[in-house]
Amino acid sequence: MGQEEQKLTSLPDNAYRELNPGEEYKPIMPAGSKPKEVTPYSVIFGIIMAIIFSAAAAYLGLKVGQVFEAAIPIAIIAVGMGNLLKKDSMLGQNVIIQSIGASSGVIVAGAIFTLPALYILGLDAQFYQIFLSSLFGGLLGILMLIPFRKYFVKDMHGKYPFPEATATTEVLVSGEKKGNQAKLLAVSGLIGGLYDFCISTFGWWTETISTRMMGWGELLAEKSKLVFKINTGAAVLGLGYIIGLKYAAIICAGSFTVWFVLIPFISYFADGQTVAVGEGVSMLLKDMSAEQIFTNYARHIGIGGIAMAGIIGIIRSSGIIKQAVGLAVKELGGKKGSAEVAERTQRDLSMKFIMTGLLAVLITTFVFFYFGVLGNLFQTVVAILIVFIISFLFTTVAANAIAIVGSNPVSGMTLMTLILASLVLVSAGLSGTSGMMASMIIGGVVCTALSMAGGFITDLKIGYWIGTTPVKQEKWKFLGTLVSAATVAGVMMVLNQTYGFVGENALVAPQANAMAAVIKPLMEGGATPWMLYFAGAVLALILTMIGVPALAFALGMFIPLDLNTPLLIGGLVSWYISTRSKDENVNKMRRERGTLIASGFIAGGALMGVVSAVLKYAGADWYNTWSGAEWLAVVMYVVIIAYFIWDACRAKEECR
Repeated sequence: MGQEEQKLTSLPDNAYRELNPGEEYKPIMPAGSKPKEVTPYSVIFGIIMAIIFSAAAAYLGLKVGQVFEAAIPIAIIAVGMGNLLKKDSMLGQNVIIQSIGASSGVIVAGAIFTLPALYILGLDAQFYQIFLSSLFGGLLGILMLIPFRKYFVKDMHGKYPFPEATATTEVLVSGEKKGNQAKLLAVSGLIGGLYDFCISTFGWWTETISTRMMGWGELLAEKSKLVFKINTGAAVLGLGYIIGLKYAAIICAGSFTVWFVLIPFISYFADGQTVAVGEGVSMLLKDMSAEQIFTNYARHIGIGGIAMAGIIGIIRSSGIIKQAVGLAVKELGGKKGSAEVAERTQRDLSMKFIMTGLLAVLITTFVFFYFGVLGNLFQTVVAILIVFIISFLFTTVAANAIAIVGSNPVSGMTLMTLILASLVLVSAGLSGTSGMMASMIIGGVVCTALSMAGGFITDLKIGYWIGTTPVKQEKWKFLGTLVSAATVAGVMMVLNQTYGFVGENALVAPQANAMAAVIKPLMEGGATPWMLYFAGAVLALILTMIGVPALAFALGMFIPLDLNTPLLIGGLVSWYISTRSKDENVNKMRRERGTLIASGFIAGGALMGVVSAVLKYAGADWYNTWSGAEWLAVVMYVVIIAYFIWDACRAKEECR
């Protein structure tokens, strides 16, 4: 009943709070209504969004190590397009568009955090290997999460903040009343996109500025190994704004600990070193730059911290796993046709379908591993068990992280998976090149499964608040996964041929580099830096004891400094914009407008990055360097920050 849907354009007042005893949440589209959801328009539009944002997210993620969540920009575009075309009853359709399209970010995160490591290790990854590992991982993530939907979405109503789902829901709901957000997003996307396009395509100003551009900075870097760097891109600035000051500061605290404490401390004793230490290290510390000390030593402490943060997450989620499995078993053995099952807004895919689908995906993955990767029956059985057990255990960790802080610690969990998988596979007789290939593809499957589980709980929570039919979201998520997996495989191969992942001017791919650093010594019998991993693990425990999010801190320790500092600047911009007025409503309006501008910067910068890569791939190389590029970068960075603040403050009177 479309008219009934259109009358309700605001969430109920109990949408975000815990329910009182006997109180029930009734969504915008009531269970008794029959809203438009799956239509040719919503499916085709969702597929287009999945393709575009898969390409954009893959480029940005490989460049800076952060994958932006596509849900908010897609929701804004869906709302704007619906208003532009003067379509009616769009709320349910927009949820489907967003759900199909948002497969892009989660599939990309799973793929790019692991699979570029194949290229980094000098292995030749084929299209079908990237595509199938992303596809099977995505399907596993969907199927494993569905039994947990009611627990996270309904039973825990009001107990988890779901920050990203909240923002996306607000966009979709407000879109029923006005569509000005789409215009703001388009303008911001154009400005951010052109800004980053000038950097990546023409080189008019540099992408990274550092203290080395001044004489004293060069001297400080040489003598004390102290360097400060900032990436000047609009997309990374927008990313920092959305992450917010709290988590950006924690990430940067990890980065500053490495670059301004550990690296100078290590280099202080460099003159006494007479033997090169570490796998593949041939230089003495005194001859290394700050960047080389970071790569060869300091970053491994962050890897240990990430792995321990994943273990802590599983321990904390053990109760959730037990409760959610209990719900699933109860439903599987319960009678069909109960009132709850019959209610449209609580209808999931049947447990019979989920179990059959899970078995089918595991068998197909087994065949892929046997014929496409391993060729050994025993080792393939071991590999499939690793995939199933770890995916199942970490599914709730991923969903829990998204529900609480809106960010998925998938890279940390995948690092732990790789270490476990490598140790098990080595004991099963696998090593060397084939071992590295197998471990990375297993890691790719698990990483994508966990990424999908975390991202999909966001879609389902949005649907719960609005009142869509879960079973429709679940069915069509499979299509979004297929499209996104094919897109990311193609884009990754293009980017590898255009930029590469190794050498000068290569794409950073920090997570994939970390994965490669972990795998190589484990599989080739080299010097695995266990002591550094141990130090990072202990640090994560200490941080947890004092209440600091260990995962964010450890991520900051192994992502390069120049990619962390703009996150802090974006977080400071967010804080400044949202605290200037004494009127909290004004601050809220500015903060929300800033979120739209940041989303535009991210989407525009990433999309233009893909365009730039395609141009270079086609042979159009217009990049030129000149002596004043660094100083112009400083000026342009200040200009883009000033524009961001000015535009966000236009939500009301100017900032004071």
